[in-house]
Amino acid sequence: MRRIRSKDTAPELLVRRTVHREGFRFRLHRVDLPGKPDLVLPRLRKVIFVHGCYWHQHRHCSDGRVPKSNRSYWMPKLLRNKRRDAANRRALTRSGWRSLVIWECETKDAERLARVLNKFLRAA
Repeated sequence: MRRIRSKDTAPELLVRRTVHREGFRFRLHRVDLPGKPDLVLPRLRKVIFVHGCYWHQHRHCSDGRVPKSNRSYWMPKLLRNKRRDAANRRALTRSGWRSLVIWECETKDAERLARVLNKFLRAA
């Protein structure tokens, strides 16, 4: 478990490169914001979270499935992650920030990822 990284994961690095290539500058993991968003664009008041499909239980993805063994441990843990994510996004919205969640599986298609990020970042 200690080898599981919370920062600088491959999907996060891909999102960073894509956002930077589009001409946007950002800050990383601001601890003063709820949930320590992966990318923070302070001038635009927008944040981007890059979620792993397993750890954050992406329900539209096969990687978001619940493990078959030791369910009594994993179910509450993964449910807490989902609840915390929702609470963090609500807190950000109340503070005037707009947020976007990019799922790990969505980073597989680079063109689609660029379109989604561009649309979010250029929207008013």
